[in-house]
Amino acid sequence: MRIVKEAEERRNEILDAADELFSQKGFDGTSTNDILEKVGIARGTLYYHFKSKEDIMDALIERYNVRLLDAAREIAAEKSVPVNVRILRAVMALNMSGGSGEEIMEHIHKPQNALMHQKIQRAILNGVVPILADLIREGIEQGLFKTPFPYECMEMVVAYANAVFDGDMVELTDEERLTRIQAFVFNVERLLGAESGSLMFVMQMFTGGEGDGHE
Repeated sequence: MRIVKEAEERRNEILDAADELFSQKGFDGTSTNDILEKVGIARGTLYYHFKSKEDIMDALIERYNVRLLDAAREIAAEKSVPVNVRILRAVMALNMSGGSGEEIMEHIHKPQNALMHQKIQRAILNGVVPILADLIREGIEQGLFKTPFPYECMEMVVAYANAVFDGDMVELTDEERLTRIQAFVFNVERLLGAESGSLMFVMQMFTGGEGDGHE
């Protein structure tokens, strides 16, 4: 008996299969036939949901964006955790790892995929800034920050971090990267009117640790 599945369920099955295959074989090394065989569907069914392999990648990027932003919002809402720690964890939650996340990031950095890269950047800017701005407002209420422009400050911070630390737009040696990070934290503290040295924990975001946000 032929099993007819709901469109959304079938679409997610295709995305799950592609996610796994891209992670194992890479985007270029995965064919549409590989995806068809893994899901067990006809080519017409695949093309009913997606126009091409690139379209599948685009949908995976969108799905990753939704998951990452949902995770960041959940972290930001944990009022029992100090606001500084939540800021760090919310940003760390945006790191694409696991599944085909790294494959996706590698793929979108290719010149021919500039549009995908732009979509990721736009999603981060539009999605992350409001989350972080709310945390800054909470920090203002607690006396940690002093700025009349919480949203605009976070927009500047995210835009700069996205451009300079993205690894695609600016090529940096390890020494140059460390200097940029120090300058970044130094200036963010002043941008937010924070006490000097109070945001040094942010450096852990770039050096691989998480810490607890305390000196």
